[in-house]
Amino acid sequence: MNIKYKILSLVFISLFAISCGKKEEEPKDEIKTEQTEEDHDEAPQTIASLTEEQMKAVGVALGNIEMKELTSTIKANGLLRVPNNKKATVTSLYGGVIQTIKVQIGDFVRQGQVLATINNPEYIQLQEQYLTVNSRISFAEQEYRRQKELFDNDAGAKKNLQSADAELKSLRTQKASLQRQLQLMGISPGKVSNGNLRSGLVITAPISGTISTINAQIGSYVDVSSPVLDIIDNQSIHLDLQVFEKDLPKMRIGQIVHFKLTNNPETEYDAKIYSIGSSFENESKTISVHANVTGNKIGLIDGMNITGIVSLDKSTTPAVPNDAIVEADSKYYIFVQTDKKQEEHKEEVGHDDHGHGHDEGEAEHGHKNETEAGKHAESQGKTFNFEKMEVVKGSSDMGYTAITAVNKIPDNAKIVVKGAFFVNAKLSNSGEHEH
Repeated sequence: MNIKYKILSLVFISLFAISCGKKEEEPKDEIKTEQTEEDHDEAPQTIASLTEEQMKAVGVALGNIEMKELTSTIKANGLLRVPNNKKATVTSLYGGVIQTIKVQIGDFVRQGQVLATINNPEYIQLQEQYLTVNSRISFAEQEYRRQKELFDNDAGAKKNLQSADAELKSLRTQKASLQRQLQLMGISPGKVSNGNLRSGLVITAPISGTISTINAQIGSYVDVSSPVLDIIDNQSIHLDLQVFEKDLPKMRIGQIVHFKLTNNPETEYDAKIYSIGSSFENESKTISVHANVTGNKIGLIDGMNITGIVSLDKSTTPAVPNDAIVEADSKYYIFVQTDKKQEEHKEEVGHDDHGHGHDEGEAEHGHKNETEAGKHAESQGKTFNFEKMEVVKGSSDMGYTAITAVNKIPDNAKIVVKGAFFVNAKLSNSGEHEH
């Protein structure tokens, strides 16, 4: 039993001595590891490389730093409106049955253009009355001349002359009234004859614009109160912005408004304030500010909801799309295309205490890996390098943010305007891989 205890004691002593030796060596390794980590922290990676294939896959897009009016602005909601004098409900001055409709919804028409035709036998009666009155006027003129001649020669009574005169004036009044009615119907009085009586009339456009609705159809009966179709002139469209009372003193005629449609925030439009209201709108405690739309008006329709930004001054500032900015460690960055290469961390890792480097086998293995990596990059197409540059953010409106670069950015430099998040992720992955 004593021999067993002695053997066990020797085993424990040996294990204790070995463990002590290992513990003495471990601090050296820990110091080396800490120094390596500190070296990496001192030189963070700032260049990201992406191939064309990678950029297409994640939707990275390039652009430029733009000059935008973003400072001193007021945000307001509103509607697109067309003035009432640029809208028209087309009706017929006389009742009748629709015979033809010559336009469709969406067609552009000019003032005076024929839109539809209607039929009614009563139109013939009006032309008949005009021809009858014309004939009676000829007879009345002859009778008046005869009575005047008799009266002048003391052969006729004054009463007869006055009666002939009144009859002639009455017929001339009827003729003038019938002429005007025929003109409103689109019939030339001078062309009305016994062999040229028309039973159909035309409906013409009172203004130029686009056909927005058609209420009638062929064969339907319309009267004076029946709308046949509607015309709207969208070229005269303007903004009705609802501005709160506190912002009203800042508003001025001539200020520029940048706005976007609520259902299409991708496109930006411009307008210019021409009128400021002087009363509150209903119970909203807002005042209407009117602005004429300038430039592009494609896709703008009366009644659309919009969000507008009123520029209170004309000063501009460098700005980039919101998606171009990434945040890291409470700082903001953009990625600028550069000719610089990825930073190479030249660390003397692997040298022993006697100054010996890696053996030849390891060097050949590293060279082989670099060659294979180069071939892989070539197979993916052209490579683009982007430098991560710090910026200071300013005001953000209409999808853009004002920026001030901490370090100088080259003029006309290409930057990542879409997909900067993916570029930053690629950069972070590259840094972790090197560690």
